[in-house]
Amino acid sequence: MRSMEELRDALAACTKARRLGVVCAQDGHTLEAVARAAAEGLVEPLLFGDSALIAPLWEKASGGAPMPPVEECGDDGAACAAATMKAVHEGRIDCIMKGKLETGVLMKAVVNRETGIRKNPVLSMIAVMESPYYHKLFAITDVGLLTYPDLEQKAAMIQNAAAVFRALGVECPKVAVLAAVEKVNPKMPETVDGDALKQMQQRGELGHCLVEGPISYDLCMDAEAAAIKGYESPVAGDPDILLVPDIVAGNLLSKALTCTGGAKTCGMVSGAMVPIVITSRSATAEDKYMSIILSALVGDGGERD
Repeated sequence: MRSMEELRDALAACTKARRLGVVCAQDGHTLEAVARAAAEGLVEPLLFGDSALIAPLWEKASGGAPMPPVEECGDDGAACAAATMKAVHEGRIDCIMKGKLETGVLMKAVVNRETGIRKNPVLSMIAVMESPYYHKLFAITDVGLLTYPDLEQKAAMIQNAAAVFRALGVECPKVAVLAAVEKVNPKMPETVDGDALKQMQQRGELGHCLVEGPISYDLCMDAEAAAIKGYESPVAGDPDILLVPDIVAGNLLSKALTCTGGAKTCGMVSGAMVPIVITSRSATAEDKYMSIILSALVGDGGERD
């Protein structure tokens, strides 16, 4: 897909609206995005929280549209999260969005050994980007969950992100393992990991995807730059997924692209039974809306058995 609008069109073309669980839904900014997606028939919200607190916020956010069903959990984030996990296990929700609760509270419920919804050993966050200077949507991982991932976690991040892209219709996602240089240097751990991940993919250990690494940002995103430097790879100039070495690199890259590079973004956590939206409170209403679109599309695309 080439744009966020194509993501929305793909969801609009689905015959059935996805069921979106909103955890601790008494948050005005969250409800603005939820109400917009619901009004367009893209999702069917199920709100978890305190209906007395939610009602006036929904009235304002939706312009007076009927309020979606509410499961009464009070104003307790942990209780709302637990009820949402239960609804996922019961098959009543296709994707989840965080409302007025701390991310840590929600993720604690997600990874609970007895009642949680972790599907894969590692959960990771991906940011899907639309850049005016690139020919298709691409993703950066991890931008907000795993701080300094080791090789095993990076392998899982590739598998999680590739599963998202396959759910979006990309049969064999191309993955670029980013570093400052293309040659393996023992003093630069990210180059060692990049080479190891490429070898893992070649041995068939990472599922159906194509991995190149280590590779610098310019060579993976600009085919002309790769040609000038004589770097040959099917990933050069055409990656779907950028794997960054740590959360600092992911955070800086994604914010540089959006704040000064004219890019649009949306994101979700992958690796659970259903996609999870945990957008920052500072995220724009459009970012939150598009994150709902992304999670709803993936929520019926193989993320859950």
